[in-house]
Amino acid sequence: MTRPLKLAGVSPTPTSDSPFRSEPTVRDEAPQFVLPLVVRIEKAAPPARTDALETAARAVLVMLSDERSVGDGEWAQVMRDWQDARIRKVVRRARGAEWRRAEALPGITVVGKSAEVRVFPPVPLDGWPKELARLQVSGTDLDDPEPPVEADPGVPVLWTNPELDMSAGKAMAQAGHGAQLAWWELSDEERTVWHDAGFPLAVRDAEPGRWAELTTSGLPLVRDAGFTEIAPGSCTVVADHPALRGRH
Repeated sequence: MTRPLKLAGVSPTPTSDSPFRSEPTVRDEAPQFVLPLVVRIEKAAPPARTDALETAARAVLVMLSDERSVGDGEWAQVMRDWQDARIRKVVRRARGAEWRRAEALPGITVVGKSAEVRVFPPVPLDGWPKELARLQVSGTDLDDPEPPVEADPGVPVLWTNPELDMSAGKAMAQAGHGAQLAWWELSDEERTVWHDAGFPLAVRDAEPGRWAELTTSGLPLVRDAGFTEIAPGSCTVVADHPALRGRH
């Protein structure tokens, strides 16, 4: 039997106290870290937007569940420090030699249908490795060649706010936030099932008429702190994991 995964040092966070909220909390008093994600965007073959969002969300889950991130793993302490503060994520883009330099740093590359995203252990806000610090945050404007198909009802869905206009990079970070909140609320057994299945998930824009219903459903809700692009306190993502439906 597979031993249930356990995220050491972190207890599930209630949705009413989201670590992404704009209001000051005790998390602001802790040293601040950021989880770097780099998406590969080659000029000739950029990834599809939705696939990039889904791959980024899976990358966050892969990092959270990696054996190096828990217990006495080599990344465990910095992962705990990061989660004790604001749960910041920053997505930068790379291509060609930039991507190869990023791949040489300790981290994990997650591959989607068309997207490649590399996630790295958290770093201090002002302590980025030079290979990542020089990468651009802007320029992550991606499109879907075809509209995404309807999500399978048995797959976790990260619903995005249809009223917000976010760059792909910003939306990737928000999808990662939503996946992380869902992960925190799952039991060890539920986490193991999701992990062993390869973290299937979908990212979709919610229908405008359903968004209000989703935000009051009790499902994990991301309220962005407003550091970039959107107003503080904006609701960005609802994490609709089948195991969490009806739990609240």
